[in-house]
Amino acid sequence: MNEVWKKPPVSFEAYQAMVGKEIGVSSWHLLDQARINVYADVIEDHQFIHVDPERAKKETAFGNTIAHGFLTMSLMSVMSYEVMPVIEGTAMGVNYGFDKLRFLSPVRAGSRVRGRFTLAEAKLRKPKELQSRTNVTVEIEGEDKPALVADWIGLIYFE
Repeated sequence: MNEVWKKPPVSFEAYQAMVGKEIGVSSWHLLDQARINVYADVIEDHQFIHVDPERAKKETAFGNTIAHGFLTMSLMSVMSYEVMPVIEGTAMGVNYGFDKLRFLSPVRAGSRVRGRFTLAEAKLRKPKELQSRTNVTVEIEGEDKPALVADWIGLIYFE
């Protein structure tokens, strides 16, 4: 069960009052070689920069293998579960997409990342459907430049 469902829900009005505010920062999540390898198997992307540490060290400026950008992006879900509140009466939430997604820095194998979440918009599209826009920055521990920035859109459906 995702941690988000264990938190007390907030009212719709309280959620809307969070617009324009940083909601929170997730815990750190390790992107080690084992996780990168499993992801490579799942998406069938075994480019050497991801899965061959010796070759990546010799042939790239990274000095090591790096995580797939989409692997880093996919961790935004678990990070959001740690930070974003559930609204009272929520039946489910779904990804609607991104208006912006930029990969700014490579995440080297063995690095830890965390998400910083700011609620940018929360508006009803239909009586039981809320469109939520969240600005997310995925930070790399010990690095000045983030791994990615995203303008993430979700739909929240009410019972």
